[in-house]
Amino acid sequence: MKEFIEPTSYIDSDNPDVLKFASEASGSAGSRKDKAVRLYYAVRDGFTYNPYCLTLDKSRYKASYVLERREGFCIQKAILLAAAARALGIPARLGFANVRNHLATKKLIDLMKTDLFVFHGYTALNLDGKWVKATPAFDIKLCERFGTKPLEFDGGSDSVFHPFDGAGKRHMEYVHDYGIFDDFPFEKMLDEFEKYYPHLMDHLSGQIGK
Repeated sequence: MKEFIEPTSYIDSDNPDVLKFASEASGSAGSRKDKAVRLYYAVRDGFTYNPYCLTLDKSRYKASYVLERREGFCIQKAILLAAAARALGIPARLGFANVRNHLATKKLIDLMKTDLFVFHGYTALNLDGKWVKATPAFDIKLCERFGTKPLEFDGGSDSVFHPFDGAGKRHMEYVHDYGIFDDFPFEKMLDEFEKYYPHLMDHLSGQIGK
């Protein structure tokens, strides 16, 4: 498990601010599972979900950058959770999948030209000897605004998107699984974005450094 608790350039769990965040968020929790649960909710609700944070700038996928900005989209928030977990010695990895968002807003669909969210990111944590999925993407305020059920996490069961919302309408549909990675596969994400969102690549490239 050593490789799953070591810092990387993206999962910079040795960053002083990340270490401080992990310590404060976990508080007085005793077990690894209890610490992981507290970290999950700290990332889920303490950082605003913003899909327009999508970027081709590598530096903006560092956990410490997300921590400073206090917002991010699914990949960025998953990286932050992984870094906070590793900071506490909890083995953490990253998972990616394509999901179809049946409740995506018209504004987002117009921008993406699809309701398919490519390379959606989540965190995989090793707790009590098994890997469990944690998806800290949508914060509680966002869920309340759109009438969707927030994703809960108990440290023992996978926390993945609901197929239906609170009113019974179709919500998220998983259509492809990329698997689990020890670090953020930035180049793989670029390949998938080029494949599914070619119209966005020039626009996103022009935003680097801004």
